[in-house]
Amino acid sequence: MRNLVITAALLLAMHAASFAADNDAAIFQAGNRILFQGDSITDGGRGRNNDLNHVLGHSYAFLVAAKYGAAYPERKLEFFNRGISGNKVPDLLNRWQTNTIDLKPTVVSILIGVNDIWHPLNDGKEVSVAKYEEGYDKLIAQTVAALPNAKIILLEPFITPGRATSPKWDVWQGHVKQFQAVVTKLGVKYKAPVVKLQRVFDEASKRAPAAYWVFDGVHPTYAGNQLIADEWARVAAATWPAAK
Repeated sequence: MRNLVITAALLLAMHAASFAADNDAAIFQAGNRILFQGDSITDGGRGRNNDLNHVLGHSYAFLVAAKYGAAYPERKLEFFNRGISGNKVPDLLNRWQTNTIDLKPTVVSILIGVNDIWHPLNDGKEVSVAKYEEGYDKLIAQTVAALPNAKIILLEPFITPGRATSPKWDVWQGHVKQFQAVVTKLGVKYKAPVVKLQRVFDEASKRAPAAYWVFDGVHPTYAGNQLIADEWARVAAATWPAAK
């Protein structure tokens, strides 16, 4: 029995070492402070106090923090979720100093844009790609100026067919593609990697119905959040591989 226990412990240790080697990235260096910013997709019903059971919510931000926090406990990584449901780019601009700059993150992850389309469409107003780009550019410029050493990772907005998008699918698609092009452009301008989520969900929807991944066309399910977390980590590791 004792030998079995020792063997099991060795196997677990080997698995953990293999996991760390395969998934390590410079953004998970000791002491890093990793901040997730955005709207409800990031918010994920997070708590608004310091209750560690709820503080990160249940979105992809929680999944990334759970996985890599468990993989590298000795590194004392800190994860922050400041996504707020319903936010658009102007909302982020209004709270950027307090909810981003003042936290002094070493990694800033941003997913924003769906409400900059959804809210105007619902209100019968114009969807402005120019205002989206102008505001988003300011967010990144402020971050670079205040936190010149921070790593910035951008996630493109995405949609799938669902009750929120299907009634105006062609309109939604047109705007989302424009917004995705803006994020790609800003990624090039600021040398920030872009997590291409539309492709991820399009491919996943070949394996299971779109609603399995994104229940209403906008908000991901638990499985959809895992797709985002996995692609986020893959892009981060490819962009900033850990030093050997």
